[in-house]
Amino acid sequence: MRSVTGAVRRRLAVAAVSALLALPAGGAGAETIQEALALAYSNNPQINAQRAATRAVDEGVPIAKSGLRPSISASGDIGQSWSDTGRSTHLTPGGFGITISQALFDGFATQNDVAAAQAAVHASRETLRNTVQNVLFDAASAYMDVIRDQAIAGFRAQSLEFLNEQVRSERARFQVGESTRTDVAQAEARQAGAVAQLNAARANLKSSIAVYRQVVGKDPARLQRPAGVGRLLPRTLDAAFETAFAEHPAILAAKHLVDQADWNVKSAESELLPRVVVEGSANRRYNQTFHGQITDSASVTARLSVPIYQGGRVAATVRRNKETLGQRWIEVDQSVDSVRAAVVSAFSQLEAAAASVAANQEQLRAAQLALEGAVEERNVGQRTTLDVLDTQQDVIDAQISLVTAERDVIVAGYALLSAVGRLDADRLQLAVARYEPADHYRAVEDKWYGLRTPDGR
Repeated sequence: MRSVTGAVRRRLAVAAVSALLALPAGGAGAETIQEALALAYSNNPQINAQRAATRAVDEGVPIAKSGLRPSISASGDIGQSWSDTGRSTHLTPGGFGITISQALFDGFATQNDVAAAQAAVHASRETLRNTVQNVLFDAASAYMDVIRDQAIAGFRAQSLEFLNEQVRSERARFQVGESTRTDVAQAEARQAGAVAQLNAARANLKSSIAVYRQVVGKDPARLQRPAGVGRLLPRTLDAAFETAFAEHPAILAAKHLVDQADWNVKSAESELLPRVVVEGSANRRYNQTFHGQITDSASVTARLSVPIYQGGRVAATVRRNKETLGQRWIEVDQSVDSVRAAVVSAFSQLEAAAASVAANQEQLRAAQLALEGAVEERNVGQRTTLDVLDTQQDVIDAQISLVTAERDVIVAGYALLSAVGRLDADRLQLAVARYEPADHYRAVEDKWYGLRTPDGR
């Protein structure tokens, strides 16, 4: 019996190391967290959808600029007429013409609309940057969840192996009178519990793999345990606040929306100002038949319109836009508060997780020593089977706590980097083709015509 339990004891003594190595720290074919984040950056549908939304917002600028661009339209008509006043007459009147309209002054409406559209573009870019941050954080969390859950499944499998040995040992000891039915039943109960725990661990691993595929776009390969992003993190909470308030995209997007709302107020007020429009037209009329009398005409007209009363519509629009402006300022305060809370939470979680790693390492070391001692003492009759089972459970709990704390340290680091607004492809040095939203904006901001998008659609 001693040789069997000694072998099991030695296997369990290295359980933490062997289970953690189930996902190796390196080697050929290992998938790094950098590679996973790069895949998410390039392929995640949430990011791609927000990129499309940003491109759509870009088109608001040429739409606004069209207010002071000429409008050209053509018209044509043809008809048939008959009359019988003692002499039958059959006419085919028709004609065609072209009209050009150019606004010379629109009460600064176009100027204000363009400024509002440009503010919306900047807000959309920050929203895109925030979306990228959220997806990269989700990818990092999913990556570490797979590592954690695979390690836990490994621990549970090793625990079941240990308990299988214990059940066989207790049954053998019972046969020779060194154990009781109670000892056998206790070992069998723990064995059955270990089977259930292993099944639950494998189910959790499958869920983590599914989330990983959802975020990253592929199933995880041989994941490599990362070193974390400690070199990129602020060293103090005050430094984290300073960086977050200056750089977090949620705050910057809210401020750009304030600018947009402010320009919308001015745009609504511009409807109270006069308008000056010049119109030119040229027409040809066929008054009898296409081979009959032809009349050509052309005209140029300058029109000044002064709004006096619009039924209260403009006044209500101005008031509504002012209330929206006030709402946007409140939303800036909300964003600041949310970012502050996220920074405090991430910073605290990082500190707590780092302390937990050290404590759990010591806990695991002590639990392994206690298990070795309990097995030896049980063999000489100083401990019961229940003592060995309880001590073995302490080892498993310590192993799971340690791998969970190690996961939490990495994830809290990414959370803090996201909370301060610096979780992006450049700082992480991801091997990807950077998406530059300004490229599309430059391609469309002064576009006068054309139905195709810059990418050819």
